[in-house]
Amino acid sequence: MLQLCPCQTRGQHGTTPHIKHIVMGRCYSYTAFGLLTCSYDCEEIWRRFEEAVVHPTTCNVSVQDYHPMFNLMPQIWPCDKFLFWSKTRPLMHSYAAVLRHFWTLEDTLPGYMFNDLIWCGRDTESGTKAGKKLPKCKYTQSSGKIRVFAEMACGNITVLLNGSVVNAFNRKSMFGSVELDSLNPERVAHVNIKVVTNLEGPHV
Repeated sequence: MLQLCPCQTRGQHGTTPHIKHIVMGRCYSYTAFGLLTCSYDCEEIWRRFEEAVVHPTTCNVSVQDYHPMFNLMPQIWPCDKFLFWSKTRPLMHSYAAVLRHFWTLEDTLPGYMFNDLIWCGRDTESGTKAGKKLPKCKYTQSSGKIRVFAEMACGNITVLLNGSVVNAFNRKSMFGSVELDSLNPERVAHVNIKVVTNLEGPHV
C-alpha cells in the first residue's frame, strides 16, 4: 500500500496527506464535469497508480511502470490548441484563462489528478519507507504524464518561455529534456515560441 512519509526537515517532503482521497475526488470531478467522449474507471486508475508506486525499489520506478495507468486515461484533443511552457507557470495560467481555446498539461486527466501532489512508496521487501529519494520518484511520474501530453500535440503549438532568466530555453528543463524530444514532427506543423520578459524581476 502507499505509505505516508512524514516531513522531517524543511527540505524533505513526504507524501501529500490524504492523497488517495484527493486523486479520487479529482478524477470523479473531472469525469463528471468535463466534456468527455468516454468514461473512466477512477478506482482502477488509482489501483494501477498504487501498483506503480509500490515497487521493490520504489525510486527506480520508470515511466513504463506508469503506462498501465496512462492506458486507462486515453484522451484526444483538437490540434492547434496545445500550450507548453517553461518557467512561466503563473503567466501560463493567466494566458490560458484569457485565451480559453488552449490546452495545457493540467487540462488533461492525469495532469489534473496529480497536479502539485507528492508521494513516495514502501519497499515491499524490507518494509522501509522510501521518502528520502522522493524527488526522483516524483520526477519519473511527472515526466511520464508530460511525455504523453507532448506526444499527442498536433498542428500549430505554442510555447511560453521566460526571457527574464539567463537561459530562456534550458535543455535540462522539463520542456527541454522531455516535452521537446517527445514532439512528433509528423504531427506538429509549426511551433510558435513566445519569449516573455518581466521588467520587475525574473518571475513571469
